[in-house]
Amino acid sequence: MAPTPDPTNSAKKDEASLKVPSKDPKKKDDKKEDDLSEEDMELKQNLELYVERVQDPNPDLQRAALESMRQEIRASTSSMTSVPKPLKFLRPHYGTLKAFHQTMPDSDLKKYLSDILSVLALTMSAEGERESLSYRLIGTEGDIGSWGHEYVRNLAGEIAQEYTKRQSEEAHIDDLMELVQQIVAFHMKHNAETEAVDLLMDVEDLDLLLEHVDKTNFKRTCNYLTSAAKYLPGPDDMLVLDISYMIYMKFEEFPNALQIALFLDNTQYVKQVFTSCTDLLRKKQFCYMIARHGITFELDDEMVADEDDREALQDIVNNTKLSEGYLTLARDIEVMEAKTPEDIYKAHLLDGRASSGASVDSARQNLAATFVNAFVNAGFGQDKLMTVPSDSTTGSSGNWLFKNKEHGKISAAASLGMIQLWDVEAGLAQLDKYFHSNDNPILSGALLGVGIVNCGIKSDCDPALALLGDYVDKEDSSVRIGAIMGLGIAYAGSQNDQIRSKLSPILNDAKAPLDVIAFASLSLGMIYVGSCNEEVAQSIIFALMDRSEAELGDALTRFLPLGLGLLYLGKQESVEATAEVSKTFNEKIRKYCDMTLLSCAYAGTGNVLKVQDLLAQCGEHLEKGDIHQGPAVLGLAMVAMSEELGIDMEIRSLERMLQYGEQNIRRAVPLALGLLCISNPKVTVMDTLSRLSHDTDSEVAMAAIISLGLIGAGTNNARLAGMLRNLSSYYYKDASLLFCVRIAQGLVHMGKGLLTLTPFHSERFLLSPTALAGIVTLLHACLDMKPIILGKYHYVLYFLVLAMQPRMMLTVDKDLKPLSVPVRVGQAVDVVGQAGRPKTITGFQTHSTPVLLAAGERAELATDKYVPLSPILEGFIILEENPDYREE
Repeated sequence: MAPTPDPTNSAKKDEASLKVPSKDPKKKDDKKEDDLSEEDMELKQNLELYVERVQDPNPDLQRAALESMRQEIRASTSSMTSVPKPLKFLRPHYGTLKAFHQTMPDSDLKKYLSDILSVLALTMSAEGERESLSYRLIGTEGDIGSWGHEYVRNLAGEIAQEYTKRQSEEAHIDDLMELVQQIVAFHMKHNAETEAVDLLMDVEDLDLLLEHVDKTNFKRTCNYLTSAAKYLPGPDDMLVLDISYMIYMKFEEFPNALQIALFLDNTQYVKQVFTSCTDLLRKKQFCYMIARHGITFELDDEMVADEDDREALQDIVNNTKLSEGYLTLARDIEVMEAKTPEDIYKAHLLDGRASSGASVDSARQNLAATFVNAFVNAGFGQDKLMTVPSDSTTGSSGNWLFKNKEHGKISAAASLGMIQLWDVEAGLAQLDKYFHSNDNPILSGALLGVGIVNCGIKSDCDPALALLGDYVDKEDSSVRIGAIMGLGIAYAGSQNDQIRSKLSPILNDAKAPLDVIAFASLSLGMIYVGSCNEEVAQSIIFALMDRSEAELGDALTRFLPLGLGLLYLGKQESVEATAEVSKTFNEKIRKYCDMTLLSCAYAGTGNVLKVQDLLAQCGEHLEKGDIHQGPAVLGLAMVAMSEELGIDMEIRSLERMLQYGEQNIRRAVPLALGLLCISNPKVTVMDTLSRLSHDTDSEVAMAAIISLGLIGAGTNNARLAGMLRNLSSYYYKDASLLFCVRIAQGLVHMGKGLLTLTPFHSERFLLSPTALAGIVTLLHACLDMKPIILGKYHYVLYFLVLAMQPRMMLTVDKDLKPLSVPVRVGQAVDVVGQAGRPKTITGFQTHSTPVLLAAGERAELATDKYVPLSPILEGFIILEENPDYREE
């Protein structure tokens, strides 16, 4: 707190500050006279002479005096480190010149004088008068740049104020716009792109940029535009990105243009990039970028004329190469060896008491081991529990399956899909044996496993739909859920209408059990994520309206509003009509639905107003029964996660909520922290979660433990692993908490440290909608752990597979075969708007590809022998040989 000001004190201060100048000027002037060097004295006398001559009735004398004054000023304003001498000496005469200017008849001379006054106003005019601009407008139509940068910068500021004023009065702005043209041209020539952009944003005319960018400055201009877009209110943000897309297209910088097209979710733009580019290799690189973003995209003959080429490219878009690349990375880093859950738990490092109890087989512990095994060996195609060959001495792989209880078998069978992740052929061959099982949970798990294997991999023959389609309408609800959830994971983001016609009827089937309806809603939300599809929205809304009071109290009902929210993921205003409808729902679910829709629609936009709305919801102190604050807290994290500043501010707000919030808010805070720093273990967040993991409220502790797993997902972070080991001995008697600790341990070592869960990629610019959908679904399930994750729906954990991506950079040659080159990997540095060519990474190490990239790291090639086809080195990068390269 600042101390309250003491009135007598401040009065004295004012007095003091007033006194000083009153004594000073005379002394100072005397001093000044003595201090001035001879040159300065001469300059001062000359300028005073000019001022007198300007007022002379003889026009020739006037002209000569103005010309001399002008030259003096120009010579001194070219560089501005301090107030230039001429401006200093002319300060006392500003008033006289202004008065004289008003008496002058209109003539060239008057315009001349206006120019000079305009420059003098730079240091003299009062705040907010905008004199510099008004004299400029009546001055000569000359080159403004010759008066120096500072003058132009000052003019730009005044134009912005004048423009706002004129807009409110609806006055004409043509004269201003002419000036703007000159200023922008000047700025763009002199490496001040950011200032040009700022001015054009102020006068709402960014289209002018297209005329002024050239080969030398377009990259910096676009870089500034795209990073400014995060902080602009809508619709300006989209407009700015549109302009940068056009600039990139103008200079054939296609990879960047494609990124913006993907960010805007504009399929027309994506097509345009393909049709404008003629180089087949570059098109392959585009396909890798689209595949990484995880959207379904069909190439047509306009985009790629040759049929064989088109098939090859479509294969890349369909992600069929992912498994191969991932295994190349694994072999290179030498982590192919399968790991067992015991290798992860490292129980031998703990004191006696916890490890001794572990030898007993309990169903809950085996279930945890199933998940750990699935996460750790994800995508490697081999493990020590499920894929053991049946004739080996350890017995058949069936053994592990039957160490799990009823619904545990679902997760166990599905874990096989996770181990074979992205390798469709091998995965389906392995899962085939379970399809002949008479045991419903095993069949259900196999169906889910098929969905998981196909996650993110598209194929013309649609194996997942062919296998799962017939099981959607079976009798047994667990089999139905397996098939429905499998379809949701396999076809996330594909907007496949065949599946809609299979799943929509379930939603409005009065006989269908609630859990089947909940999962159907969720799967439809995933398949149509961010599509704003009206028909799907209608079906889910009707399903919500048909629920009875009792059903609305059920934990699974929360998946219905979530499915609805996913349809509008990141689509901002498009959600409003549906949000209106949701206000008519039963009051038990109304608010929950409202928060979920709001948070999904603005996910990843960083919209400050929505953050305030959600914070207001979290600030209320309510009775126990209200559940809508949970999604509001998650919503805060979803909206703010798009940029670093937002994340830091959000972490601070969440700290406050822990102190002041009600119980139901405290339960959601750890999950929100987990989302903000997913796969990015920040030390401060880690400590907060570690503190919460010992909380007296077991729900808070469980959420914190799962979040510890999320922030460290796929990082092998040693400090986290140690924390979780200690927690496992701390909670060795509490089966539920121990289960959570095990899951978290599995997450931290996910893919043996080669995977990441972050939904952002391409240097945190693009947000993959399907990845975010998977994470958010898990977090919503964790808002009510006991009935869902600790109950019989633990397989919801497999929704994370949607966000799992190798955190690699793999360079390939023109035949798409891996090619090892040296790269530097270091912390990314933000260089937007900095002068010169600053280094983009710091503290780097040189490795040879393939390499792993941690959160906030960036790679650059350490050799000039090759040129990468994409400016952002992540995922698969095609290298071309550099024609200008000469061996040393």
